Amino acid sequence: MSATTPPDTTTAEPVGPLVDADRVAARLGEEGLVLFDASVGARRGAAPRIPGARPFDLDKDLSDQTSPVPHTMPGAQEFTEALRALGVHDTDTVVVYDVQGVYSSARAWWMLRAMGFDRVAVLDGGLPAWTAAGHPVEDEPAAYDGPRGTFTARPRPGLIVDADTVAAALADPRAAVLDARTRERYAGTAPEPRPGLRGGHMPGSVSLPFGELQRTDGVMRPADELRAEFRAAAGDRERLYFSCGSGVTACVLALGATLAGYRELAVYDGSWSEWGLPSERPVATGESGSP
Repeated sequence: MSATTPPDTTTAEPVGPLVDADRVAARLGEEGLVLFDASVGARRGAAPRIPGARPFDLDKDLSDQTSPVPHTMPGAQEFTEALRALGVHDTDTVVVYDVQGVYSSARAWWMLRAMGFDRVAVLDGGLPAWTAAGHPVEDEPAAYDGPRGTFTARPRPGLIVDADTVAAALADPRAAVLDARTRERYAGTAPEPRPGLRGGHMPGSVSLPFGELQRTDGVMRPADELRAEFRAAAGDRERLYFSCGSGVTACVLALGATLAGYRELAVYDGSWSEWGLPSERPVATGESGSP
């Protein structure tokens, strides 16, 4: 197969925002199915992997390395080049997972959607759910050395937003800004893991820790329960903006909101790694206010 001729995947089954382990296992090894390991930090590049999984490196190649804050969205040209180097075609079906459950995989899912690619889903429960179901793994890290793909980024404005857009959203009664960090970090009672950041939260934002959208086994909660969580946090506001430490777990909120039926969604790319820097941007401490 040449780098300019994508495989024929016209019969491939489309996937939704979330897919379970059994469904992926049933298609394992099919042409046109791409599996990505999007684990970050100390778990990045660690074995084992789902057979054939490729690395979606959020700590390096798939973040803007010129940005002063971590996990910043790369430009369309850089994103296109990275996905082509990983052998992805526009006609492929992509499933992303991480070794923690549903954590950084949601960031990869949101980035692909922001770049105009919809044939992508998050593996519900991640690698822990995969192994718990008895599916096979390979004792090696995610890797790819095959032919180049033909993927082309087609950015969708508004899915990834900057600090000024979030500041405007905080003043908009029709919008809610939800913070995916722990309630202690939101309140400013727990230290930030990145040095130099102020403690607390954006005034007017609401705390909704990403872990509260998941069951104890790391699987996402049902749609009706997710909707109830977002209603409790955002009231009747349907335009939702998400923030976290560095734009990663904010995407878990974006995933949960999508599953709950919300459609006007955006992720603050810089998140607290940017807003929390010493600056004139306001910071509040204490518990979350009501929606």
